[in-house]
Amino acid sequence: QAQLVESGGGLVQAGGSLRLSCTGSGRTFDGFTMAWFRQAPGKEREFVVVSSWTIGIQHYAESVKGRFTISRDDAKSTVYLQMNSLKPEDTAVYYCAARAGHLSTNDAEYDYWGQGTQVTVSS
Repeated sequence: QAQLVESGGGLVQAGGSLRLSCTGSGRTFDGFTMAWFRQAPGKEREFVVVSSWTIGIQHYAESVKGRFTISRDDAKSTVYLQMNSLKPEDTAVYYCAARAGHLSTNDAEYDYWGQGTQVTVSS
Protein backbone atom coordinates (compact mmCIF):
# COMPACT_ATOMS: atom_id res chain seq x y z
CA GLN A 1 0.00 0.00 0.00
CA ALA A 2 1.44 3.33 -1.06
CA GLN A 3 1.97 5.84 1.68
CA LEU A 4 3.80 9.00 2.65
CA VAL A 5 5.20 9.52 6.13
CA GLU A 6 6.25 12.92 7.44
CA SER A 7 8.68 13.58 10.25
CA GLY A 8 10.78 16.39 11.64
CA GLY A 9 8.17 18.60 13.21
CA GLY A 10 8.57 20.09 16.65
CA LEU A 11 8.71 23.21 18.77
CA VAL A 12 11.07 26.00 17.75
CA GLN A 13 11.52 29.65 18.66
CA ALA A 14 10.76 32.38 16.18
CA GLY A 15 13.70 32.86 13.85
CA GLY A 16 14.72 29.23 14.12
CA SER A 17 14.78 26.44 11.57
CA LEU A 18 13.33 22.99 11.05
CA ARG A 19 13.63 20.43 8.30
CA LEU A 20 10.64 18.25 7.54
CA SER A 21 10.97 14.93 5.76
CA CYS A 22 8.43 13.03 3.69
CA THR A 23 9.31 9.45 2.83
CA GLY A 24 7.36 7.45 0.31
CA SER A 25 6.85 3.70 0.34
CA GLY A 26 4.72 1.04 -1.29
CA ARG A 27 5.26 2.40 -4.80
CA THR A 28 7.62 4.65 -6.67
CA PHE A 29 6.84 8.36 -6.60
CA ASP A 30 9.40 9.12 -9.32
CA GLY A 31 7.94 11.63 -11.72
CA PHE A 32 5.18 12.60 -9.31
CA THR A 33 4.40 16.17 -8.45
CA MET A 34 5.18 16.62 -4.75
CA ALA A 35 3.78 19.33 -2.51
CA TRP A 36 3.59 20.52 1.06
CA PHE A 37 0.43 21.93 2.59
CA ARG A 38 -0.29 23.11 6.11
CA GLN A 39 -3.29 23.57 8.34
CA ALA A 40 -3.34 25.91 11.30
CA PRO A 41 -5.88 25.53 14.12
CA GLY A 42 -9.30 26.74 13.05
CA LYS A 43 -8.19 27.36 9.48
CA GLU A 44 -8.46 25.57 6.18
CA ARG A 45 -5.54 23.65 4.77
CA GLU A 46 -3.34 25.93 2.67
CA PHE A 47 -0.74 25.44 -0.03
CA VAL A 48 2.93 25.91 0.91
CA VAL A 49 5.06 24.67 -2.00
CA VAL A 50 4.84 22.37 -5.00
CA SER A 51 7.59 20.86 -7.11
CA SER A 52 7.90 18.92 -10.31
CA TRP A 53 11.46 17.73 -10.75
CA THR A 54 10.44 16.29 -14.13
CA ILE A 55 10.03 19.77 -15.55
CA GLY A 56 12.26 21.52 -13.02
CA ILE A 57 9.70 23.90 -11.55
CA GLN A 58 9.00 24.80 -7.95
CA HIS A 59 6.30 27.23 -6.84
CA TYR A 60 6.08 28.68 -3.35
CA ALA A 61 3.31 30.46 -1.51
CA GLU A 62 4.16 34.13 -1.06
CA SER A 63 4.09 33.74 2.70
CA VAL A 64 7.04 31.31 2.68
CA LYS A 65 8.99 32.44 -0.37
CA GLY A 66 12.63 33.05 0.45
CA ARG A 67 12.36 31.20 3.78
CA PHE A 68 11.31 27.66 2.81
CA THR A 69 13.01 25.33 0.34
CA ILE A 70 11.79 22.04 -1.08
CA SER A 71 14.30 19.38 -2.11
CA ARG A 72 14.53 15.65 -2.58
CA ASP A 73 16.80 12.66 -2.18
CA ASP A 74 15.82 9.98 -4.68
CA ALA A 75 18.05 7.37 -3.08
CA LYS A 76 16.02 7.74 0.11
CA SER A 77 12.65 8.27 -1.62
CA THR A 78 12.39 11.38 0.51
CA VAL A 79 11.28 14.96 -0.05
CA TYR A 80 12.38 17.65 2.36
CA LEU A 81 11.04 21.01 3.42
CA GLN A 82 13.74 23.23 4.89
CA MET A 83 12.11 25.99 6.89
CA ASN A 84 14.20 28.95 8.00
CA SER A 85 13.37 32.22 9.74
CA LEU A 86 10.27 30.64 11.19
CA LYS A 87 7.47 32.85 12.42
CA PRO A 88 4.64 32.13 14.89
CA GLU A 89 2.21 32.27 11.97
CA ASP A 90 3.97 29.24 10.49
CA THR A 91 2.53 27.15 13.32
CA ALA A 92 0.47 24.37 11.74
CA VAL A 93 0.28 20.70 10.92
CA TYR A 94 2.34 20.18 7.80
CA TYR A 95 1.34 17.58 5.22
CA CYS A 96 3.15 16.26 2.19
CA ALA A 97 1.18 15.15 -0.81
CA ALA A 98 1.74 13.56 -4.21
CA ARG A 99 -0.07 13.45 -7.49
CA ALA A 100 0.68 11.90 -10.85
CA GLY A 101 -0.43 14.99 -12.77
CA HIS A 102 0.97 18.43 -13.33
CA LEU A 103 1.69 21.17 -10.81
CA SER A 104 -1.28 22.14 -8.70
CA THR A 105 -1.86 24.26 -5.61
CA ASN A 106 -5.29 22.68 -5.10
CA ASP A 107 -5.19 20.09 -2.34
CA ALA A 108 -8.26 18.35 -3.79
CA GLU A 109 -6.17 17.27 -6.78
CA TYR A 110 -3.66 15.24 -4.75
CA ASP A 111 -3.93 11.48 -4.55
CA TYR A 112 -1.55 10.58 -1.72
CA TRP A 113 -1.19 12.22 1.68
CA GLY A 114 0.92 11.78 4.75
CA GLN A 115 -0.46 11.84 8.26
CA GLY A 116 0.98 15.26 9.05
CA THR A 117 3.63 16.57 11.43
CA GLN A 118 3.11 19.38 13.92
CA VAL A 119 5.24 22.50 13.72
CA THR A 120 4.93 25.00 16.56
CA VAL A 121 6.79 28.31 16.51
CA SER A 122 6.91 30.24 19.76
CA SER A 123 7.32 33.99 19.89
